[in-house]
Amino acid sequence: MSASLVEEAARRLTGVVERTPLQRNSRLSAGGAQVWFKREDLQVVRSYKVRGAYNVLAQLDEAARARGVVCASAGNHGQGLAYACASLGIQGRVFLPTNTPRQKRDRITAIGGDHVQVVVTGATYDEAAVAAAADAIRTGATVVPAFDDLRTIAGQGTVALEVVEQLLEQEGAPPDVLVVPVGGGGLLAGASAWLRERHPQVRVVGVEPQGAACVAAALAAGHPVDLVDLDTFVDGASVRRAGALTTPIIAATGAELVQVPEGRVCVELLAMYASDGVVAEPAGALASAALSEVVRVDPGQRVVCILSGGNNDVSRYAEIAERAAVFEGRKHYFLVEFPQQPGALRHFLDEVLGPDDDVTLFEYVKRSNRETGPALVGIELARREDLPPLLERMAAAPPQIELIGSDSAMFRFLLSG
Repeated sequence: MSASLVEEAARRLTGVVERTPLQRNSRLSAGGAQVWFKREDLQVVRSYKVRGAYNVLAQLDEAARARGVVCASAGNHGQGLAYACASLGIQGRVFLPTNTPRQKRDRITAIGGDHVQVVVTGATYDEAAVAAAADAIRTGATVVPAFDDLRTIAGQGTVALEVVEQLLEQEGAPPDVLVVPVGGGGLLAGASAWLRERHPQVRVVGVEPQGAACVAAALAAGHPVDLVDLDTFVDGASVRRAGALTTPIIAATGAELVQVPEGRVCVELLAMYASDGVVAEPAGALASAALSEVVRVDPGQRVVCILSGGNNDVSRYAEIAERAAVFEGRKHYFLVEFPQQPGALRHFLDEVLGPDDDVTLFEYVKRSNRETGPALVGIELARREDLPPLLERMAAAPPQIELIGSDSAMFRFLLSG
């Protein structure tokens, strides 16, 4: 991997992909550093992934183009491949895991038209990748990796090249810090490799979801390993195994690597929507979610967060709000053993709940006998600090009340539901 490969990819992509805006963000800049968003959510397919996919397809010879291409994707890479296929007149198949939002599936079909076939299979990206590899063996099609190919990595690295060009134009200097979302590591590998050669003074920080930190696991082991547990909420960055090529490139560049909880990503998604007017996907909020509490930056530093994609299904915002409230300590679930007598529920509402507490879920589980009936109650607080006094009032109340712990199977079921 070299800076020249990234620069060749940039020339190849000229006139094909958007030179997406670099926008200063006043909300994040209020902390003292000067923070910009690199708006790859405004790319032609609402994601930077088109850069790598097109760079691969553009270098295929005529025989390979005739045999077609195939890829596995969490959604965005598939859209990039679809755009490249339609632009270059190549037939392709995109294998998607079942957790891919329908909005992304529909977009792939719309972008690729008659040039692309969508196949939904497997519970995770990695299972879809196995199916795509088998398809390539059977048909002779070229596999276009989402991240583990030098051509893909070089294409993704053009984001960093653009960031530096744009900040030089706006501020007369490159960034002090570049914060990069990380799934399999293609974007981080390409960006950090180019910067190491051209602007080695730039601090590069990769941000993984806490529940899908495959690159951190690979660096710790010295080689890619399979994650035993995988949280697929940040679907655009939920990869079980880091790339065999991306891992040593990242290790050689010395890029920092951090993880952020999925709940913090949800808090940032809501802030981006409410304050910035930006509809990002979970992976798109990874970089900015890491600022302040996870990634420390100094006042006055020029900091660029790559907003990698905006292919979010709006129906997910209810779950996003739920996860954000849980992460902030404002949403809790209880099992309440109500006595089956008049006024029991009224007493709970009047004497136990605080004036700003809101019941978001109330459902009788079953009547265990004639005297009592357990109910599942979800309560959202105005502030995290309201929980201790609520628990004190519950302890003094007549009903038996049990807090459902966040580490319990029931809590995880409620959150995913």
